[in-house]
Amino acid sequence: MRRALIAGITGQDGAYLTEFLLAKGYEVHGLMRRSSLFNTDRLDHVYRDPHETGPALTLHYGDLTDGTALRRTIEKVRPHEVYNLAAQSHVKVSFDIPEYTADVVAVGTLRLLEALRDYDRAGSVRHVRYYQAGSSEMFGAAPAPQSETTPFYPRSPYAVSKVAAHWYAVNYREAYGMFICNGILFNHESPRRGETFVTRKITRAVGRISEGLQGKLYLGNLDARRDWGFAGDYVEAMWLMLQQDAPDDYVVATGESYSVRDFCEAAFAEVGLDWRDHVAFDQRYLRPTEVDHLLGDASKARDRLGWRPRVGFDALVTQMVGHDLDLARQERALQGAGFFIAARGAALAS
Repeated sequence: MRRALIAGITGQDGAYLTEFLLAKGYEVHGLMRRSSLFNTDRLDHVYRDPHETGPALTLHYGDLTDGTALRRTIEKVRPHEVYNLAAQSHVKVSFDIPEYTADVVAVGTLRLLEALRDYDRAGSVRHVRYYQAGSSEMFGAAPAPQSETTPFYPRSPYAVSKVAAHWYAVNYREAYGMFICNGILFNHESPRRGETFVTRKITRAVGRISEGLQGKLYLGNLDARRDWGFAGDYVEAMWLMLQQDAPDDYVVATGESYSVRDFCEAAFAEVGLDWRDHVAFDQRYLRPTEVDHLLGDASKARDRLGWRPRVGFDALVTQMVGHDLDLARQERALQGAGFFIAARGAALAS
């Protein structure tokens, strides 16, 4: 049985990757940050009590800011594959907490690479295959379309940190012969996306507005264009990279871009509403430096990995709105029964 270790397992991508690997017969281990609140809701449906059925999925406390914990976990798990999906991944928030973002995203990657290098040097049975999660934000202001040969032009502390992590990965691959792949993933969404990210913020608002639970949706730059795909498709590309004979770097994208305005129009249309009646501008959601247009050229992943996205833009919007409409109806039913629903944090960021 192959063993995989996922850093960032409780996030959107971590949950989809866990499902994917378990379906392939992997033993999956995940790093989870300590929290006073339960934050494993994306994994609860695949977690099994090890006392009853055996530990196909095992969670370990750890953090990319703690190199000692990373080493201990790797030595305990002895993984064949490591997926680094952990990050402070909110672009707007990275302007507010740039030092923390750099410590987790950039230096945290370095800590994990060093832990793996020491593990290999200590005489592990086989070299570990490592996936580094990059981001289309690394391209920033570079002209579209963007491919593996497009120079990076990061426009946020998050993007700068991801660029550093990317080059750490390239350097360790070339310096130490480690099997390291960089996946430069363009925006990928799903009903499991965090509610402070703009797509999920929109679809949550659509559900709540249609059910009379919310009046307005406040957004920033409606003209920003993104290449949006389905997260469940993208985790397959991560796995495929680590199954190749040699490590390399790949852009993963749909090759289509839409504006935030387009997403709003499509999402509100799902419930028969005109987005212009419900969306208002708030300059607080503008970034100090904007990224205007991201459009990925994933021809290398298509040709070498045989990867193609299965879920298109319209189907993605339909899926997300349907999920969040169900949540809004549940919320309205609870309120009708006299339960108080606390205000959510989606208004904090866009």
